[in-house]
Amino acid sequence: MRAAIPLFHQFTALDGIGPYEVLQRIPEIDVTFVGHERGEIRSDNGFLGVTADARFEDLPHPDLVVVPGGEGTRALMNDERVLDWVRTAHETSTFTTSVCTGSLVLGAAGLLDGLTATTHWSAYHVLERTGATPTTTRVVEHLDRRIITAAGVSSGIDMALRLVELVFDRTAAEACQLMIEYDPQPPFDAGAVDKVGPGVMDRVIEYAQHRK
Repeated sequence: MRAAIPLFHQFTALDGIGPYEVLQRIPEIDVTFVGHERGEIRSDNGFLGVTADARFEDLPHPDLVVVPGGEGTRALMNDERVLDWVRTAHETSTFTTSVCTGSLVLGAAGLLDGLTATTHWSAYHVLERTGATPTTTRVVEHLDRRIITAAGVSSGIDMALRLVELVFDRTAAEACQLMIEYDPQPPFDAGAVDKVGPGVMDRVIEYAQHRK
């Protein structure tokens, strides 16, 4: 199977790398990072470069699509080259998926009209404008439409494990989970908006402004 993970200016690294670490464990899956052009593409903070080994047109019909998020997805919502690729890929894909604000791209391509979907909590209002109904569910499946969306950043790992189960079986998914030793035991319970106080949210806003 061929899995395609698009890269673009200001993508969020873990959105793509998290699912990559899961999917590449399966011998039957080849993962290709695709982009507007071949070559290095920098993540949202500019610290990390990842190489796109193919252009979008080089892989028009991947079996699996994983669209990561990041600040750069806003530009992709008006990029017809990318949106056409997403639509064409989805015509024959086994599953088309997104992580974080990658769902904004699926929505802009018309894939989420009338569907529940998720994204990073800070972008629900943008997702809604694409015709989707935002939900706080961490991974949202529409198996009859072959579409799965995942919430912010780290949820892409959860989504990819579920994707492996759907395409192969539960044992394969659990084997991937064990290989990446994904056994979350976070030191804090602050992973959702309704779990934190105003001080934490103020710090989030401060940090986000600093990186823009």
